[in-house]
Amino acid sequence: MARRDQRSVTPRDAEPKRQAAFLLGLSAETRAAAFLLAKGYRIAARRWRSAAGEIDIVARRGKLLVFVEVKARGSFDDAAYSVTPRQQRRIASAAAIWLADHSDDAERDMRFDAILVAPRRWPRHIEAAFEVET
Repeated sequence: MARRDQRSVTPRDAEPKRQAAFLLGLSAETRAAAFLLAKGYRIAARRWRSAAGEIDIVARRGKLLVFVEVKARGSFDDAAYSVTPRQQRRIASAAAIWLADHSDDAERDMRFDAILVAPRRWPRHIEAAFEVET
């Protein structure tokens, strides 16, 4: 019997990993949305897609519009470091498309938050996790 090289991963082998990652992300986004609801936010959209990319959660509270990136990792530190500058630019571009499509939100104050999710811990909400230059 030929021994298989452990470093090579066939697409069939990768599929369960991709499915597990997808389900983990979906679970984290559900926890994050519930967490925001408990804090008095209204969820306007989840997993909103545009040509620029996806925004995990769009939420409103009062006159505030919040674009939320949800990150699930083994620790809060790992989750925080995974919100890269490239992702921040993508989220900002998608937010601009949201504002163009939802003119009612143009007058609201806007913020970019992150919700970090780690096993067996309450989600951690980082308000104003990053800023975008206009």
